[in-house]
Amino acid sequence: MFDLLVIWDWIAFSVRWLHVVTAMAWIGASFYFIALDLMLKPNDDLPEGAHGEEWEVHGGGFYHTVKYMVAPARMPEHLTWHKWQSYATWLSGAALLMIIYWVSGELYLLDPTKADLTLFQGILISGASLTIGWLLYDQMCKSKLADYPTVLMLLLFVILVVMSWGYHQIFTGRAALLHLGAFTATIMTANVFFQIMPNQRIVVEDLKAGRTPDAKYGKIAKVRSTHNNYLTLPVVFLMLSNHYPLAFATEYSWIIASLIFLTGVTIRHYFNTMHSTGKGPHWTWGVTVLLMIAIAWLSTATDTETWDEANARELTPYEERFASSEHFADAASIVMGNCSMCHAREPVWPGLMWAPRGVYLETDGDIARHAEQIYYHAGVSHAMPPPNAISTMDTESRATIVAWYRDVTRSSN
Repeated sequence: MFDLLVIWDWIAFSVRWLHVVTAMAWIGASFYFIALDLMLKPNDDLPEGAHGEEWEVHGGGFYHTVKYMVAPARMPEHLTWHKWQSYATWLSGAALLMIIYWVSGELYLLDPTKADLTLFQGILISGASLTIGWLLYDQMCKSKLADYPTVLMLLLFVILVVMSWGYHQIFTGRAALLHLGAFTATIMTANVFFQIMPNQRIVVEDLKAGRTPDAKYGKIAKVRSTHNNYLTLPVVFLMLSNHYPLAFATEYSWIIASLIFLTGVTIRHYFNTMHSTGKGPHWTWGVTVLLMIAIAWLSTATDTETWDEANARELTPYEERFASSEHFADAASIVMGNCSMCHAREPVWPGLMWAPRGVYLETDGDIARHAEQIYYHAGVSHAMPPPNAISTMDTESRATIVAWYRDVTRSSN
C-alpha cells in the first residue's frame, strides 16, 4: 500500500510536469500569434484577399507569413490546427486539481476555520464553480455587450473579483488562488473549444464547398483569442502562487489576486502596442510597479491566527485520526523539536519572516493536519529539515514519523 502512496506522489509530479510543458506550448503559441497578427504589414504585391505579411528569421532560415482576413481563394491540402496545446493544458490541469485538491482535500482544499464543509461538499463546489465563469462570460460575449469591448472586459473583471472573494470564504488560501486560476483557464480553453475552433471549421467547410466564408466567424475568433491573451499572465501567477505564502496565506489574498488581473492587462497592453506600432507605452510599467507595491503592502497587512487561537481550535475528524494514534506523541515531539522553529507563526530562524509555504507545525492540530506532508518530507525522504538546519533528524526519528503515518493509514483501510 505504501509503495502505491509513493507511486501516487510520482503520478502527481508527472501530471504537474505535463501541465507545465503543455502550458508553455499553449502560452508560447498564443503570444506568438498575437504578436504576429499585430506586426503584419500591408503590401501591394499580396495575393487577393490577403491582409498583411511578415518576414521573420529564426533557426538559420527565413519565414514569410501571409494572413488572410477571411480565407484564401483555395484551401491548401495541409492545414495546421493549433488547439491541442489548449486542450492538453486544461485536461492536465484538471487532473492535477483532482489529484491534489480532491484526493487530498482535507489538507489542501478545506479550511475548517472558514467553513464547515465535508470533503464531498468541497469537491462539489470546486467542480461546479469552474463552469460558472464560462457561462456568464459566453452569454455576455453573445449579447449586445460585444459591441462595447471595454465594458465587456470590465464586467469580466468584476466576475473574477467576486469569485476571488467567494473562493477565499470557503477554501484554503492555496486552493482559493488555484481555483481562481482554474476558473479563468476554463474560460480560456472553452473559448478555444466552443468558439474559436467551431468558427474556424465553418470557414474551412465553406471554402471546401465553394462558398464565400462570412467574415464574422474570423472576427469572433479573434476577439476571444485577444481576451485569452490578456488573461494568460494572471493565470500563470495564480498557478505559481501556492509556493508563496505572502500571496495565498494573508487576509487580503483575494484582493491581491484581483489586482494581478490588472497587471496582466498593463503588461500585455505594452507588448501588444509595441508589436503593433514598434513602440510601447512606457506608462504601463509605472502602473504595473504601483500595483505590485500595493500587492506587497496588502500581503503584510494581515491578521494571522495566533498560536492560542490555533491551539484552542477543535480538531477536525481528519486531524483527530492522526492525533489519536499511539505514535502521535513521539512523532509530534520530533516535529516540534526539528521543524517548529521555522514552521511557526513567528519563526525564530534568523532572517525567516514567514513559515515556509505557510505551513505551521506548532500545535497538535497543525501537525495532525499536515501528517502526509511530514511523512513525505521528513519520513520517506530527507527533504526536511534542510541540511543547513541547526538540528539534524536521525534515522530513528524518521522511522518514528513513518510508523505514525502508516499506523493511521493502515487502520483507516
